Amino acid sequence: MEDLIAAAAAVRENAHAPYSGFKVGAALVTPEGQVFAGCNVENVAYPEGTCAEAGAIAAMIAGGATRIAGIAVIADSTSPVPPCGGCRQKIAEFADADVTVTMATVGGERKDVSVRDLLPGAFVAGHMGQV
Repeated sequence: MEDLIAAAAAVRENAHAPYSGFKVGAALVTPEGQVFAGCNVENVAYPEGTCAEAGAIAAMIAGGATRIAGIAVIADSTSPVPPCGGCRQKIAEFADADVTVTMATVGGERKDVSVRDLLPGAFVAGHMGQV
C-alpha cells in the first residue's frame, strides 16, 4: 500500500485546483499489479470538475483493466479524507466489498477501510436483476 500512497502523492502534484486549492491524488492497483493514478481537475463551473478517484478509475478502464484490488487517496488535510459519495459508488462498481481503501494525508496519517465499510448498502448490479 505504501507504493500506492506514493503514486497518489506524486500525481496529486499535477492536480488542477485553482479555485479550492485542495489538491487530491488517487492511485489504484489491479489484481494483475497494474497501477493507475488520477488527480482532481477543477473547473470554474464547479459541478463540472473531476475527482481524483474518478480519474484513476477512468485511466484504469482506458488501460483495459476492470477490477480494483486496492486504492489510495491522499490530500493535504488535518485527517485522512474519504472519497465523496459518488466516488464511493464508482469504487464499489469495480472493487469487491473487502478491498481496502487507504485514505492518507501528506503528513503521513492514514486510515484503512474496506469498500463495504466505506459504502454500506452499496447499489450493485444485483439490485437490477443482473449478476
